[in-house]
Amino acid sequence: MRRVRYLMWKEVIELMRDERTRSLALIAPVIQLTLLGYAATTDVHNIPLAVVDQDRTVASRELVERFDASSYFTVKHWLTSTSQMDPLLERGDAWIAITIPPRYGADIARGIPVTVQAVADGSDANSSSLSLGYASSLVAEYAQELLQQGRSATTRTPGGITPEVRVWFNPELDSRLFFVPGVLALVLLVITTTLSSMAIVREKEQGTLEQLNVTPLARWELIVGKLMPYAVIGFIDVCLVLAVAVFWFQVPLRGSVTLLFLLTMLYVVNTLAIGLLVSTISRTQQQAMMTAILFFLMPMVFLSGFVFPIENMPVAIQQVTYAIPLRYYLEIVRGLFLKGVGLDVLWPQAVALAGTGLGLLTLAVLRSSKRIG
Repeated sequence: MRRVRYLMWKEVIELMRDERTRSLALIAPVIQLTLLGYAATTDVHNIPLAVVDQDRTVASRELVERFDASSYFTVKHWLTSTSQMDPLLERGDAWIAITIPPRYGADIARGIPVTVQAVADGSDANSSSLSLGYASSLVAEYAQELLQQGRSATTRTPGGITPEVRVWFNPELDSRLFFVPGVLALVLLVITTTLSSMAIVREKEQGTLEQLNVTPLARWELIVGKLMPYAVIGFIDVCLVLAVAVFWFQVPLRGSVTLLFLLTMLYVVNTLAIGLLVSTISRTQQQAMMTAILFFLMPMVFLSGFVFPIENMPVAIQQVTYAIPLRYYLEIVRGLFLKGVGLDVLWPQAVALAGTGLGLLTLAVLRSSKRIG
């Protein structure tokens, strides 16, 4: 173990001497989380809205004011005819346009059903779906208020059912609370995988690996001595990113911090094993970086459920995702942050992480030698 400690200390000294690597390891994760924490959200606010008010009554203006008062819409254009909507939608000056028909106010007062048309720019399917969803909810809520005030009978149905909705774990449906824990997993993957793979390949480029070959170091000592410092860096990054997530973005951590760190250890075994595997098939640091990004990091991000729901993927692709460690760690961090669940719920993900880690580490060690490639 003394030889391992000396090798680890050598790696730490090299890391501290390299200012760029040191910054990448300790400062970049905080910057990445801060930027992605603001950017990684599917919520849409201040949607530019165009209004065609063909009624021009107090009732129609009251409906428009509801849109303008919400945080989701901003009335940008008042139009006199529906023919004026097309240029605005084509230029992107408006994302959605609503048309209030003539006699809207009179029909509302008499209890006659009224249709308010909404036209959305469908080039951005996600934003359009959210915009139409917000608009539908706003109109439905407004109609319900009119009914309760006795000003309308448009939604009165004999024997009707009024749903009472409760949202658990994320009552405000703030997508940032869903994405920020995922960014923690993503940052940890990128930092530990790329740094560990490049550190070993750097020994090849500098020729110092030949010097290590003539020492009494066993293969496992060389691997542990090279990878362990980056495991420590990974946990330092977890602490930094965790502080930013909880204290800056106000993401609740309802679960056990101890359990989070214990399961993070399993995840780090996976990421370091990937880094070691990359080092066995790369001869230069540039090759290691490109191999890690193109063949490991990008596929893992796309197939892990970080961006796209796994349930929406083809069945064959869903089977592939079971081999991706990031999938299980995302379920773990989101379960601990938002739901506050424990190991009694997360044990399948923990077992899967242990299995993928063991498989990746075994493959990487088998491909390596004392020369590590």
